[in-house]
Amino acid sequence: MQDYQLHEWPSGLRLVYKQVPTTRIVHCGLILDIGNRDETESQQGIAHFWEHMAFRGTKKRKAYHILNGLESVGGELNAYTSKEKICFYASVLDRYYQKAIELLSDITFHATFPQKQIEKERMVILEEMAMYQDAPDDAIQDDFDHLVFKDHPLGQNILGNRQSVLNFQQHDFREFISANLQTNRVVFSCVGNLPFSKVVKIADRYLSHICANGSSTQRSSFKGYLPQVKEINRAVTQAHCALGRTAYPIKHQDRLPFFALINLLGGPGMNSRLNLTLREKHGLVYAIDAQYIPYQDTGMLAIFFGTDPKMVNRSLKLVRKELSLLKDKSLGTLQLHRAKEQLVGQLAMAEENNMNLMLMLGKSLLDLDHILSLEDTIKQVRNITARKLQDLAQEMFDHKDFSILTFIPK
Repeated sequence: MQDYQLHEWPSGLRLVYKQVPTTRIVHCGLILDIGNRDETESQQGIAHFWEHMAFRGTKKRKAYHILNGLESVGGELNAYTSKEKICFYASVLDRYYQKAIELLSDITFHATFPQKQIEKERMVILEEMAMYQDAPDDAIQDDFDHLVFKDHPLGQNILGNRQSVLNFQQHDFREFISANLQTNRVVFSCVGNLPFSKVVKIADRYLSHICANGSSTQRSSFKGYLPQVKEINRAVTQAHCALGRTAYPIKHQDRLPFFALINLLGGPGMNSRLNLTLREKHGLVYAIDAQYIPYQDTGMLAIFFGTDPKMVNRSLKLVRKELSLLKDKSLGTLQLHRAKEQLVGQLAMAEENNMNLMLMLGKSLLDLDHILSLEDTIKQVRNITARKLQDLAQEMFDHKDFSILTFIPK
């Protein structure tokens, strides 16, 4: 049963809505299929810079009026940039829904990029870059992206580099938007208690006039992964380690069972195999997790942990042992049942968060051109077999295919 509703404007821009009668809050956002992988070498960081500049002025608002517009009525306005997406989103009481969509459409499509604000915002972004460099947990993720994807845009830092950030001018933003904004790759996603007809009627006032834009720019595919091993000396007290490889793209038929496998290996549960072995049994780490991040044409599996510098090799050996166990030994009936029930519970709880649900609806429509209901997703999870998980482990957990990056204390 389809529990969401769709509307499309002549420009190709789409609306997806899920009604939740029990809430008084409306969560809504404009999600654009543009990210830092769409940047050229000289544009590194401009997608993220654009996200910042959307809050710095439009044709009818100055920065203060943007920041105060929803906060003054108890709402929230925010944004993020990822490898493949830019999103501007808001949460407000239902009676301020019109105020939220009007403001979101204004900052998304009518930003003016005032030169004075560009100068101010570059200093903010340079400070943001410094903050991430001071946080080894964040820095190693960025550096590991580069180790895996090299000079491909997927391997570049979302924040860009110091030189590119210092060089951006007003015309650079306009050129980047003109080259990459495709209205049929923009989704307005909304979750709230309002009738669908009212949601469409109000959104129509601010989105129906957006002119169709069909940029022909194509993303460059990533090819030629080669495993690498690298050590970097940094001013840290712990050794930080990342290991992983390329993985399945977002439309791959094995995406969901592979996600289930990674959740079993190193998901958020304290009972993940890596956490039980490295933290609970041997006391080598405070935290360890495994991530599977799918992209349009590829993906990445990554495992991250920090440990005493003298324990890096022992920790890596234990990680490899857990990977080998999943390759060599099929899950028993009870193990498989528990792994699937845990994932089903996590998915159900994630959908209880209406903000996360709103973002998921929009991203699914952009990435898959459809939205899989929770019931259908659960059905697919329950159909996963132990044989499938072992096959995926044997295909993806070969140690010789893994890249390893280690931050070693100076």
